[in-house]
Amino acid sequence: MKKILIIDDEVNIGLLLSKFLSRNGFEVKTATSGATAFEILTTESFNLVLCDFRLEDTDGREVLKKIKLNYPRTGVIIITGYSDIKLAVELIKMGAYDYITKPLYPDEILNTIKKAIDTQQALNEELDKPKSLAEALKNKELGSEAFKQEEYVVGQSGPAKELIRQIDLVAPTGYSVILIGESGTGKESVAKSIHLKSPRKDKPFVAMDCGSLTKELAGSEFFGHEKGSFTGALYTKIGHFEMANGGTLFLDEVGNLSYEIQAALLRTVQERKVKRIGSTKEIDLDVRIIVATNENLIDAISKGKFREDLYHRFNEFGIYMPPLRERGKDIMVFAEYFLLSANKELNKDVKSFSPEVEESFLTYPWPGNVRELKNVLRRAVLLTEGDMVQTKALPLEISTHSKVSAFENAIETVSATAVKEKRIDLKNAALEAEYETILKVLKEVNFNKTKAAQILNIDRKTLYNKMKAINLE
Repeated sequence: MKKILIIDDEVNIGLLLSKFLSRNGFEVKTATSGATAFEILTTESFNLVLCDFRLEDTDGREVLKKIKLNYPRTGVIIITGYSDIKLAVELIKMGAYDYITKPLYPDEILNTIKKAIDTQQALNEELDKPKSLAEALKNKELGSEAFKQEEYVVGQSGPAKELIRQIDLVAPTGYSVILIGESGTGKESVAKSIHLKSPRKDKPFVAMDCGSLTKELAGSEFFGHEKGSFTGALYTKIGHFEMANGGTLFLDEVGNLSYEIQAALLRTVQERKVKRIGSTKEIDLDVRIIVATNENLIDAISKGKFREDLYHRFNEFGIYMPPLRERGKDIMVFAEYFLLSANKELNKDVKSFSPEVEESFLTYPWPGNVRELKNVLRRAVLLTEGDMVQTKALPLEISTHSKVSAFENAIETVSATAVKEKRIDLKNAALEAEYETILKVLKEVNFNKTKAAQILNIDRKTLYNKMKAINLE
């Protein structure tokens, strides 16, 4: 029996919809607020959510975002009394299956619901298929099972194999993990892979960008708040810890958090309890925490910018994310994958790269790492007219990099040769000067070798050897 969750703050509408859908063979639950709905979603799975756009504690846009992020196998239909085409387009682009306006007509609702469930079921079947990157890239074995559901390519380099080993090792445990690496190395994808290989894989994975948080908003985002708890708190808000309960909370750029928020985080992590701002009720937490940083947290601790006790709470297991420039030929594995992805996105059929493009990819330092490469490939496929990516489709800094490098290498070679030749000339000049000095002194002492050696401040044997070396008899 298909399950539907109805979210509507008008109790009568929720009740009517529940009775109607139950009579038509669906199992139905109702919620009158976003907060209640997500409490239900953390314990039960649903095929479809029917959500009123305007709720007392949130709106349909926010509900849709959270469902698509944490429950991607659940379809969403938004219901509203405000017929707005622009809003409808926006919601559908965000992932809603459809948009229904009030008044509600039974036949229309039932038809839309059945289509939405069928569509979502087809999408779920597609998700369940093993998305083997190996098959996509001519049956090459490129990574572990953890990555088949993610847009992250592992590769076969030494750093790649070590990364796989560490993920497979730590994923089944409950350890907190720190992912350390440059921006764009795929830390969130690795965090998701750890989650998917863990016993929590069927629970929420909630990602939070700490770099975008202001000091004022951080507490509300982490812990949530009650309606009216402060000026502007127009509705009850569920914090990220509560949203991730039972699952995994990923904190990106954790080094950017203020010292005050770090103190509040420490208490929550230690006690495994959270309390919304303005509430006296404590909520028990069962959350695995994965954090990411591109900063040296040890250095931040020494400067008093990061709490050492919080660092040790997070650092039960650390994973180094190698930058793309350390991955060698794995760069082309990433490039081939992103080529396939861009082809699918743009409905094109670009098949390969020119030798010049491959050389550029392998010599460029990739300061933006995997994220930069992905964007470069999307741009290149868009600009490519034939079936092969040429250098003209690459950004200037990449297409010219190999030429600049070759020019710099040539200059270094010429400079080294010039220095070497100069050293030979200096050696000859030194020998010539030595010859002239020895000859001049010998003439002055009438070729008395003992006196010449004394004047030259060398012994007779050294003088004889030097005279022999310059063929001076």
